[in-house]
Amino acid sequence: QVQLVESGGGLVQAGDSLRLSCAASGRTFSNYAMGWFRQASGRQRELVAAITWTGGSTLYIDSVKGRFTISRDYAKNTVYLQMNSLKPEDTAVYYCAAAPRQKNYNYPSAYDYWGQGTQVTVSS
Repeated sequence: QVQLVESGGGLVQAGDSLRLSCAASGRTFSNYAMGWFRQASGRQRELVAAITWTGGSTLYIDSVKGRFTISRDYAKNTVYLQMNSLKPEDTAVYYCAAAPRQKNYNYPSAYDYWGQGTQVTVSS
């Protein structure tokens, strides 16, 4: 089992920045790719950004490229999502998730463990 706890959400204005954190505990953090998902009201959950178990590769959906950065700190067992130039359409509940390293982190179905989510609200 992997336990994931997100923090850092809040209410901000368009153009502001936020950094989300996800603290992992339980099994070896380095054995998992990590992803950030979001779900806006009335919409399906989507994979926003992900990072491999080695930290060597990342992926982003087009709408956040150049604005969001995912990173991980192995010493702290934490993954981050730095969000800059936030837009109202970024408003959603953001979830952290972990995928075993043998699975393809591109696919939402690869993620076995989930956090409880943190709300991000961007006002215009």
